[in-house]
Formats: sequence, C-alpha cells, structure tokens
Amino acid sequence: MAVRPFVMWPDKRLRTPCADVPEVTDAVRAIWADMVETMDAMPGVGLAACQIGVMQRLAVVDASEARGQAVCMANPEVLHASVDPRQHDEASPNLPGFWATISRPRAVTVRFLNAEGGIEERDFVGLWATSVQHQIDHLAGRMYFDRLSRTKRSMLLKRAGKRAG
Repeated sequence: MAVRPFVMWPDKRLRTPCADVPEVTDAVRAIWADMVETMDAMPGVGLAACQIGVMQRLAVVDASEARGQAVCMANPEVLHASVDPRQHDEASPNLPGFWATISRPRAVTVRFLNAEGGIEERDFVGLWATSVQHQIDHLAGRMYFDRLSRTKRSMLLKRAGKRAG
C-alpha cells in the first residue's frame, strides 16, 4: 500500500470520464488499498481513482467516525436518490484551499461491484451519500464546482487561477 500523489486541477484527466472495470482482480484490490491509504492521509471521506491518475471507475468512501470502514466500489451508479436535499461544504485535494456549499440528495441507493467482485446494492445516507455522489461525479469527469451556478463557479475558478498564477 502507498499514498499516491494527486492529479492537480486543471489536469484534463479530471475532466475525462473513467473506463468501466470489467472485473475485480488483485490489481484492482491493490489500487483500492492505495486509494484507502491516500484518502486516510488527506484526511478525507472519499476518493475516486482519477484523482490519483488511475482512469478506471473505482472509488472508496469512509465517512465513519472511527475510520476503517471503507467501502470499495467499482462502476458505482446511483439507482435511486431521495427528494430531500442535504447541503454540505465540499472540496477536493485536486484543487486545494477551495470549497463550496453543494446541495445533493440526502440519501442514495448505489449499485457497484464490491471487493469480492459481486454486484452489491447499498443505501447511503448523510455524509456517506454526499461522498458517494461526489466520487461518482469525479468518475464521470465532473468536479464539485460544476454543481454551482455559472457565476459562482466562475468566481471560484478565477480565485483558483489567481492563486496558481
């Protein structure tokens, strides 16, 4: 296991949809292990593979207080989302120092391939649901700020550009 470096915004990989994972192999499990270690080192509550330059539909989420409860997912997809919204401050290690309050469904049902390679459907609520949706967005080539209004997104990216430049 290793902590991997992050791809930094505006790297085009953060805007590129990831490829489906045909099956869960030992190589996939090794990537997940690195992802969990990288997520815990941030510290964060989720990580998508593209954030570390691996262009596969892999994600890990651990919003538990005690940690050590990471859910490893390949090809996650939302099957059902609650109508009730939840607002949460979201950020990304790919664009450090910036965040925005994002509204997402409070609960989601997600289908994915689990660590054993089986199809699993699981309900996520609260911070777990927010993190899962955030990672699924990453896997589709979207960042959290894409959920902002055009004006707010433009202001955030302008500030980020000033800091980088």
